[in-house]
Amino acid sequence: MDTQISYILAIESSCDDTSCAVLKNDRVLSNVVAGQEIHTKYGGVVPELASRAHQSNIVPVVDQALKQAGISKENLTAIAFTRGPGLMGSLLVGSSFAKSLSLALNIPLIDVHHMHGHILAHFINEDQKTPDFPFLGVTISGGHTQIVKVTDYHEMEVIGTTQDDAIGEAFDKSGKMLGLGYPAGPQIDKLAQEGDLKKFPFPVPKAPDLNYSFSGFKTAVLYFIQREVKKDPDFVEKNLKDICASIQYTLIKILFQKVEKAVKQTGIKSVAIGGGVSANSGIRAQLLSYKNKGWNVFIPPFQYTTDNAAMIGISGYFKYLEGNFAGMEVTASPRIEM
Repeated sequence: MDTQISYILAIESSCDDTSCAVLKNDRVLSNVVAGQEIHTKYGGVVPELASRAHQSNIVPVVDQALKQAGISKENLTAIAFTRGPGLMGSLLVGSSFAKSLSLALNIPLIDVHHMHGHILAHFINEDQKTPDFPFLGVTISGGHTQIVKVTDYHEMEVIGTTQDDAIGEAFDKSGKMLGLGYPAGPQIDKLAQEGDLKKFPFPVPKAPDLNYSFSGFKTAVLYFIQREVKKDPDFVEKNLKDICASIQYTLIKILFQKVEKAVKQTGIKSVAIGGGVSANSGIRAQLLSYKNKGWNVFIPPFQYTTDNAAMIGISGYFKYLEGNFAGMEVTASPRIEM
């Protein structure tokens, strides 16, 4: 690889977090994230509100990232941005800003697949061990649940995906049924640590091959709560920790049944998780347990699990080394394929 020093400014705006990072080669100099609290009262992300907030946040976030990195925009070598997938309005804010800055500075523009970023976050240089190719990337978030065969930095094949809802949505919707706020996933994780994992058995949905399905699980949780509350109006309050533990236990079981199957089918024993749900303590503990079976496992630092620009920057860096740049005709794509 070229050892020339590069400074890449990366922009991530796929959903409800506006983020900008500056990378010096493969090391992160800054990684600024501006969240959007406005969605909390609606129990989920409102696309129109998200895009408006991105418009307000993007200039100060980019300015702060440059200041934290200790460089000026004239030092930049390239601009990387999330092309998709994501919310169209949100993606347009990031892509339009990136293209404008690229034109103004006359430096290369690099489009990045959001899910590639989650997988390649493991290659951000923090003097840690990184996966060898090939490995299995397991992307788990509010919008995605995928098993990806990774053979190179930008050669990735989805070998398993959700047929309906994502695991993050299963966490959040289950939490909403329990009266928890949005996002409910972290709250379930915290409560589950003091509950009985097997107190309330929930069904494990069947899906073909290496694919997932979570819609039936959510329905089962709904019917369970309705049935028990009918018998005892205070049921949820009395059993909240055990319910959360049982929900989390079952979702982890659903997730890793297919990961185990993928390892067996491919013969690849290196597994790396990524995405917002990879911050879940139960999922992390379960993955680490597979070391006893001879797996090589990789868990990203917490700051690189949720949507952030550092992961877009590292993906952009490897494309930069290849000279794989985008033209000004590139457009945001909310449903872009891997």
